[in-house]
Amino acid sequence: MKFTCDREKFQAAFQSAASVAAPRSPKAILRNVKIEAEEDRATLLATDLDISIRIEIPQLNVEVPGSALLPVDRFGSILRESSDQELSVEASPQETLVRGERSEFRLQAEDPREYPAVPPFGEEKYHQLSARLLRDMIRRTVFATDVDSTRYALGGVLWEMEGSTVVAVGTDGRRLAKMESQGEAVQEHATGESATIVPTRAMQLMERTAAAAAGEDADCQAKLSFSGNGVHLQVQRVTLFSRLLEGRFPRWRDVFPQPEGYTHVSLNVGPFFSTVRQAAIATSTESRGVEFAFDQGSLVLTARTADWGQSKVELPIAYEGQAMKVILDPRFLIDFLKVLELEDTFQFRIKDPEGAVVCATEDGYGYVVMPLAPDQARRRPEDT
Repeated sequence: MKFTCDREKFQAAFQSAASVAAPRSPKAILRNVKIEAEEDRATLLATDLDISIRIEIPQLNVEVPGSALLPVDRFGSILRESSDQELSVEASPQETLVRGERSEFRLQAEDPREYPAVPPFGEEKYHQLSARLLRDMIRRTVFATDVDSTRYALGGVLWEMEGSTVVAVGTDGRRLAKMESQGEAVQEHATGESATIVPTRAMQLMERTAAAAAGEDADCQAKLSFSGNGVHLQVQRVTLFSRLLEGRFPRWRDVFPQPEGYTHVSLNVGPFFSTVRQAAIATSTESRGVEFAFDQGSLVLTARTADWGQSKVELPIAYEGQAMKVILDPRFLIDFLKVLELEDTFQFRIKDPEGAVVCATEDGYGYVVMPLAPDQARRRPEDT
């Protein structure tokens, strides 16, 4: 096999594939990215046996078709450190030769025929939605997952698809993020009653893939398919596959409060975000709570710690209801606000000091945060 490539363009595709490979795996062959080169294009493939990726590279100058394994660490270093604009890569069963205008590298080769299969997107049933929407759905839910939880199912995002409705849910047991939107079901694709929980790492890779595609083409469409124990995603020239997590996901609809009985306060993201960050300055590991006090025309945030002192920040708001207070961990609100645009508005729904707080936007995004009790908010160091 022999081809020449633009180093910077090839490096971008190689890095995406290398992010899936397992450079520290005890299986040496998984420390490589496989390339399959045809006359008019090439495909990069990588897998760690749980997640797989295929990236098509059009318009590659292939002189001799074939396949080869490119080591993630060494070949990646060549692409990163070389100053040559164009590189020539020639692979044989014994070695891989990489040449630039002023450089030459010889790398030991492995047999590409022994590399695990990475199947293309061949699903007939799938949901189609815009890459930008998919990016937002992942970004707005994946941060609420808990990859370290002993409850295995919390380490991923639950997907539910029925008809044109697409729902993504992430939770760590203390907060819950839910995004509901619309997609097109092809061949009556649906998740049914099965637990379709995609691991957090796979979600992060899918989010980056969708974000890159949406940046290139605002109208780009993504295909998302659940079948068996896996999920397939295809966006432009990239195909991702991931195994699903096993286990039961919490009955999230039972814990997501209905809007009835709540006081609804409309807030602007930018000013509220700034206020929360300011109030959080006086919090600490032992005392994380911030009191949110709503009163006529204002919201006052207060935090007190023995080690750091006190913060008190006031935000003028359009609120004419009765006085209400709740203590929240500001980190959880900051996570929610980060995934919104600063010019956006949202509803802050509060019922009482002990009830869950709900933050909701008009485009189907909902976020539930459990309040802190006063003793939880201001724990002494010896209690931790």
